[in-house]
Amino acid sequence: MKGNSGNPLHLTSLNHISIVCRSLEESIDFYTNVLGFFPVRRPGSFNFDGAWLFGFGIGIHLLQSDNPEKMTKKTEINPKDNHISFQCESMSAVEKKLSEMAIKYVRARVEEGGIYVDQLFFHDPDGFMIEICNCDNLPVIPLAGEMVRSCSRVNLQVMQTHQQIQVKP
Repeated sequence: MKGNSGNPLHLTSLNHISIVCRSLEESIDFYTNVLGFFPVRRPGSFNFDGAWLFGFGIGIHLLQSDNPEKMTKKTEINPKDNHISFQCESMSAVEKKLSEMAIKYVRARVEEGGIYVDQLFFHDPDGFMIEICNCDNLPVIPLAGEMVRSCSRVNLQVMQTHQQIQVKP
């Protein structure tokens, strides 16, 4: 795909992520009561257990594992592992709430040109990594083209529109 630029698949946004879980009930509890997602209707044609949740502009589809006893659970919190990240309003409020809920987390900090991004990493009930950050502090700078002010969806849409205009013959 060398030389391919712009939006070749005409993507518009992230729709959902799917997570296979050991216990559907535990995962629903975690994603609703810890992260603030809410259940939405799931098509009845599926022939397996699951739940659909929605919040913050994306969906989380929980899929009940066929072999929950064979699922390995990650215990070490490793910021370099697969994860999904959420922007927050207040890192201190998140940290306080995680402590109150007795959720083990790891703190990290990224610095680029005097700008700092704070991160908190923790696991869902099955060991899937969650990151909470103040990532909007750090501008998204494309390797080519103009700078975008933050990773917010509005600014990314402006960048995508600009890229599409540049790609057209």
